Amino acid sequence: MLPSNPKRAILLVAFGTSEPRGRNTYHFIEERVRKAFPSADIRWAFTSRTIRRKLWREGNTADSPETALACMMDEGIEEVAILSLHVIPGEEFHHLTRNAHLFAEMSGGFRRVGIARPLLSSQEDLARVARGLLNTIPGDRRPEDAVIFMGHGSKKHPADALYAAMNYLLQNVAPAVHVATVDGYPSLHDVLPRLATKGSRKVYLMPFMVVAGVHAVDDMAGDGPDSWKSILQREGYTCEVSLTGIAEFPEIVEVWVDHLREVLEAREQ
Repeated sequence: MLPSNPKRAILLVAFGTSEPRGRNTYHFIEERVRKAFPSADIRWAFTSRTIRRKLWREGNTADSPETALACMMDEGIEEVAILSLHVIPGEEFHHLTRNAHLFAEMSGGFRRVGIARPLLSSQEDLARVARGLLNTIPGDRRPEDAVIFMGHGSKKHPADALYAAMNYLLQNVAPAVHVATVDGYPSLHDVLPRLATKGSRKVYLMPFMVVAGVHAVDDMAGDGPDSWKSILQREGYTCEVSLTGIAEFPEIVEVWVDHLREVLEAREQ
């Protein structure tokens, strides 16, 4: 007979970051999850092997999702709700989903594994996040000033199209606001011709990433010749840079929390 009160836990899964500010962002996410689910047993895991190794060298604990799940199973936890703190349901999310379900299928595995969706997983998510992004733009920005949100992108996965969809939504509401990606479509070079038609000579650069990590610090805001800031400056634009990840804004984090809530409420039915 199954126990009436199985041991439960929440596993927060992110790519990971080596930037101190990014780690503070993860603390903020955990605070929001704890506020929503005050009695929850919350754990963390990181999908990036490179980040895990760097954290290990610094003496920090950094488990992969598989290691975290194996440890929880050894502790006797019977039900796990996993929150994917990724922006799109891309390659990493599908690897996570596939491997997590294996723990429920193995003999002596979890009684139940529920996986909450990444940030952009429905039309409603896109609309909510678009509103949230617009609310993060600095208040002193003039309507004619351009804004470019930098996403990561994925050349290898069809979920990359969600960045183009987000760009489309933002453009409908605020034509000077764009989404571009480091490794997908649209790229910065796709956006540059659109900037030229608007007449503005000032661009706000902002991350469309969970944390303002290496991509934001170096690829977006760095002083190297290939950074977005340097490219735009060579084109004659003045750049205003923000190094605030989207998970530092409660309105954005609540989308993830609502996805987790869906999984936990489904478990109770």
